[in-house]
Amino acid sequence: MIKKIHINLIDSFEKLGETVVELLWHVGFTIIVMFKTIYHLKSFFEKRAEIVDQMYITGVKSLFVCGIVAFFTGMVLSLQVGIQIKPFGQEELIGGLMVTTMIKEMGPFTTALILTASVGSAISAEIGTMKVSEEIDALEMMSISPIKYLVMSRSVALWIMLPVVSIYTNFWGVIGGAIVSKFQLGLSFDLYFSKVYNTIYFKDMYVSLIKAFVFGITIAAVSSANGLIASGGALGVGRATRRSVVSSFLLILVLGYFITAIFYGGDLNV
Repeated sequence: MIKKIHINLIDSFEKLGETVVELLWHVGFTIIVMFKTIYHLKSFFEKRAEIVDQMYITGVKSLFVCGIVAFFTGMVLSLQVGIQIKPFGQEELIGGLMVTTMIKEMGPFTTALILTASVGSAISAEIGTMKVSEEIDALEMMSISPIKYLVMSRSVALWIMLPVVSIYTNFWGVIGGAIVSKFQLGLSFDLYFSKVYNTIYFKDMYVSLIKAFVFGITIAAVSSANGLIASGGALGVGRATRRSVVSSFLLILVLGYFITAIFYGGDLNV
């Protein structure tokens, strides 16, 4: 009995060790992919046409779904906040609360989640399919860097377009809040948008863009790295895509918290 427990404990620690080693390897490989992508930015002008194409795929094609999600997110937030504060006669604060919430958190966060699910998964699947079909190996045999040829243009497009789409998301979230405030809470557009205007601060705007930019870097690196290490045919591509989406979601949450803590944590001591 004791021997069996001893063996089970050893097996458990071995599996834990293997999991930790694998996790650290994935993290290291992802960081290497990110820095190699930065290194290959020297080929930016050479790949500019492909970057523009990827910007269209990443940004323009995501505008519709981001706008719809942001609009209804703004409506839901405005309604829930209004229900809570209207009994106290403070519904005129909704405009300020909405723009603050959208710019500081919901805009970049919502945009990052949508682009992770649509663009990040596509990057991982495309590169993963090329990996399992040995196209990546063929590029390396011809001394062509897969990072330069495949990853750099997709990554740069995400870095640029995620902040841009985030601004677009903020706009539609505020508009959605205005609609609900007007027709369900009885707040005039003039009062709502005056509060929006008076509550927008430069710090909130640049922190929002920093968040979106960091999220773009994260999604691009994680998705590309998982695609490059895909193996095992179609099943392996599916695993790599799922892993890239889950990892990106978790990192977005963690990084979002730390960026907020860095820029606003000191305000708690005021």
